[in-house]
Formats: sequence, C-alpha cells, structure tokens
Amino acid sequence: MSQFKLHDVRLFCVPNCFFAVVLFSAGALAAAQEQSGSAKAVSKGETNDQPNMEIRKVGFVVHGGAGTIERSEMTPEREREYRAGLEHALTAGYEILKRAGSSLDATEAAVRVLEDDPHFNAGKGSVFTNVGTNEMDAAIMDGKALRAGAVASLKHIKNPVSLARLVMERSGHVMMDGEGAEAFAKENGIQLLTDQKYFFTKQRWEALQKVKSAEKSGGGAGGKKYIITDQDRHGTVGAVALDQNGNLAAATSTGGTTNKRAGRVGDSPVIGSGTYANNATCAVSATGDGEYFIRATVAHEVSALMEYRGMSLKEAAQSVLDKVAKLGGSGGLIAIDRQGNIALPFNTSGMYRGYVDPNGKFVVEIYK
Repeated sequence: MSQFKLHDVRLFCVPNCFFAVVLFSAGALAAAQEQSGSAKAVSKGETNDQPNMEIRKVGFVVHGGAGTIERSEMTPEREREYRAGLEHALTAGYEILKRAGSSLDATEAAVRVLEDDPHFNAGKGSVFTNVGTNEMDAAIMDGKALRAGAVASLKHIKNPVSLARLVMERSGHVMMDGEGAEAFAKENGIQLLTDQKYFFTKQRWEALQKVKSAEKSGGGAGGKKYIITDQDRHGTVGAVALDQNGNLAAATSTGGTTNKRAGRVGDSPVIGSGTYANNATCAVSATGDGEYFIRATVAHEVSALMEYRGMSLKEAAQSVLDKVAKLGGSGGLIAIDRQGNIALPFNTSGMYRGYVDPNGKFVVEIYK
C-alpha cells in the first residue's frame, strides 16, 4: 500500500532583514510496499506503482546592496524602478530552480540581471574610480566541489559574474584580473566593449563629483556641505541558492566604491571574504565596507563557525557581522545552509531585497 508523507513548507523570516528567500518542496511519493506471498486485495484508490522520490527543497536569496536607504529620499518612480529590478532578478533565478536547474545557474542568472540594471552598483551601474574610470569585480563559487572563480579590475566586460564562472570552469585558476582576465574573456568568446561609455550613468558620475568636492572642502567645513550617502559611496549585488540536488552556490558582483584608487579590489571577488559556498555548511554573499569584510574573512568565517563550533547558520552569521562592526565596518550578508535555513544579518538601516514565498509569490522590500 502506498504511503504519502506531508512535509511542511516553511518560509524563514528574520525581523528587519533586507534579503530574501524562496523555500519550497518539490513533491515526493513513497514507493509502494512489495506484496508478500500470495496476492492481496488492494484497497480502492491505492496503487503500487508510484515512483520512489525524495522531498527536495530549494532556496534562493538575493540582495542589491546594504546602506542608508530612506523612504523620504526616494521618489515613487525610482522606488518602482528598484522594485522592478529586484523582481527581474528573482524571476531569472527562481525559474531555473523551479525547473530543477543548478544553484550555479540560478545565482549567475540573477546577478547578471542586476549587473544589467543601472540602478545597482555592478556592471552597467558601476561607480567611478578617482580617475573617472569603471573597474568591476565579481566572484562565483560552487559548494559541491569547492570550485571558485573570481575576476577583478575589469573595464570592458558587461557581465563580470559570467567571466568569473569561466575562470572557474576553463582557466585552471581561481582569480584573474585586469588585462589578463579580459584577454582570457576574449579567447573564450566574450565580447569586449571598445570603451567605457556603456557604464556611464549620470547618477554615478554626479556621485563622484560630490565625493571629490567634499574631499576638497574638508567635508564641507566652513563652506558648502556635501551629503554623501551610502549609495554615493558603494554597493554590491549578490545571490545564494540551494538547488534540488542539495548543492549550494554563491555569486557576488560590484563596481566597488566611488572615488576608489584605480586598482583597488574589495571583498566581493575574494573567496572567503565576500563570497563563499560549501555544501557541508552554507553559501554566503556579503555587501558593505569591503576592507573590513576582507580583514574579518566574513564569508568563510560563517562556514567555519558552523563546521568547527557547531553554531547554527543564524548564530554564525550574526557573530561574524558583529566582528565586522567592532572593526568599524558596516554592511550585511545573505546566507543559506544545506537544510534551506537562512540568515540575514545587517547593521545598516536599509537593503534592497526580494524573495519568493512558498506559493510562488514575489515579495520585494526596500526599507527597514
């Protein structure tokens, strides 16, 4: 006689979180018990030919950067644009997981969408360096085999996260940067932009001028005051996922910080700092003040606390972010473990985030 198990579908929510998750079960049926000895009558409505399948969960979390995000400073039109961007990223990743696709494919697809959206500091919307150029970093990691790929200081690549994946899968290396990374991209069929006009956005250019003016005036002392927001200074996009095969993945991409020195590399492409995934523990994508996240080895530290101290994902993530705060850094991280539990700590007042609930509904949030 067939037996059916009903498993709860749970949505994990953390108060004041600014990230998102989708967690659901992909239907399962227990195998029919073998009949013994002589044939026995089968009750009405029962069958003995159901396939043997496991309950499989998938989880998906995305972020568009942490910082001071106030409703009073956001126009209704701009808010709609941010929400639409997050929804597009959710769609890209969720559709892949829903079709039993891989966590690597889901995270890459979601991050590519955010890289193509000028509202977010990655790809098209990247901030400017102190010499008026755009330099982008990205990373992706496969938790199944601890494979990873990262790129830094890119100037002519539309989607750095996809080049990071190529580095992981085809180069024999983990990290490549600058001209060498772009030459590798060209060898593997990625088209390089002839100049950086594609990355120019008025908002990012004006932010650079604002920061430079504030520097010259000593932050506005005795003269005009310049209000420098987190959105003027930095930002990151990222995704973490758990697929139906139980594999975890993480991907992160950024344009860095406004007015950074040319050649500066933040935490996003540093495996174990801004990006990490391990099937035995969790997948992590971080966002915030990169120098502090590097010093605290944030992403790997979450995994290590789980593996060696037996902490839960939530405990480990909060502990590591507290460490960042003690150093003087701000930001947040998204993480998901192999059971589909999530952790969403942050020490800023806002975060662009979205998730898909158990019913397949998209939920997008911006403010605290």
